[in-house]
Amino acid sequence: MFCAALAGQRGRRVLLVDHSSEPGRKILISGGGRCNFTNIGATADNFLSANPHFAKSALGRFTPADFLALVERHRIAWHEKTLGQLFCDGSARQIVAMLLDECAAGAVDTAFGQPATIEHRDGAFDVTIGTTTARAPALVLASGGLSIPKLGATGFAYDVARRFGLKIVEPRPALVPLTLSGDQALFKTLSGVSADVVASAGKGTFREAALFTHRGLSGPAILQASSYWRPGQPVFIDFLPDLPRGWLRQAKRDEPRTTLRRLLARHLPDRLAETLADQLGLAGELANLTDRALDEAERRIAAWSFTPNGSEGFAKAEVTIGGISTAELSSQTMQSNRVPGLFAIGEAVDVTGWLGGYNFQWAWASAHAAAEALSRGDRHPGPRAGVCLI
Repeated sequence: MFCAALAGQRGRRVLLVDHSSEPGRKILISGGGRCNFTNIGATADNFLSANPHFAKSALGRFTPADFLALVERHRIAWHEKTLGQLFCDGSARQIVAMLLDECAAGAVDTAFGQPATIEHRDGAFDVTIGTTTARAPALVLASGGLSIPKLGATGFAYDVARRFGLKIVEPRPALVPLTLSGDQALFKTLSGVSADVVASAGKGTFREAALFTHRGLSGPAILQASSYWRPGQPVFIDFLPDLPRGWLRQAKRDEPRTTLRRLLARHLPDRLAETLADQLGLAGELANLTDRALDEAERRIAAWSFTPNGSEGFAKAEVTIGGISTAELSSQTMQSNRVPGLFAIGEAVDVTGWLGGYNFQWAWASAHAAAEALSRGDRHPGPRAGVCLI
């Protein structure tokens, strides 16, 4: 919608296609219905990609402040939550309405609620919807990834890209709860318990809340770490990140008659404190425990290892990692290097952001980059040369 609006307002004739009858369905459920529409701190460092530099150009040319200016121009009230996350005060529907209004300002034609097929011949793209075929010299793939299929997500963009010979980085669920089994099943008794922790997987380390569920681990810290997790790898949790090294030995000196369970309960929910103490197997007063045992307990509490047996999959994933390879696209224009006139933007591309508005900012920035290229008219003579967005 954003790319269509910008291209239309800059003089292109645009057809916006969506197989869903209601545009922006993922926007509507985002941010608990209030749409975390950007993050004021978004940079390329907040994104995962086979090419970590790919997103720099688009993000640098369309910033969170640029999108916020559009939000304010439409008089949408907003507020900042933690870690730079911006939300609507009212409803995510305001963002969808804003985008549709912007499309209307660009005289964008729309075709919603029907599947489309694509053919390419004589340097142009034929997009057939029902009994109607639109022909245009440019086609923008903006159909997203595989996450949340109940809202209509499909691999359409990947299928089209493959037909044109573009490489696909293996898509997998990201920002997704992780599941546990086997000897870790004990923690399922903690379903509903959350704590502020530091969670790590691969090269990703995040400090936010972790939540135990009846199937495993969730919460912002786990969702963030899940993007860096691969099957078979452990996830590490520091349950007490604010305590200094040697805190258990110090507690033994200061309060020799207290127990580990009581100490943990000062910093963690009671059920979690009890479970960790039981798992560590250190009963009785601290005075009766060796320093070596306390050091080992402290080490485990600071790097508790879980080995998930999987994730909740695309059904619960907020985004998709992987997609159309950035090696196939220009980072300046988002256009295919091998198929002139073919563009790919947003989640369809192998650029995946952290939790907290980053993926929306990539959508806006990549859309802006493509629209800029389309509006220059290098390949599209005439003031209203056509573009299909799908």
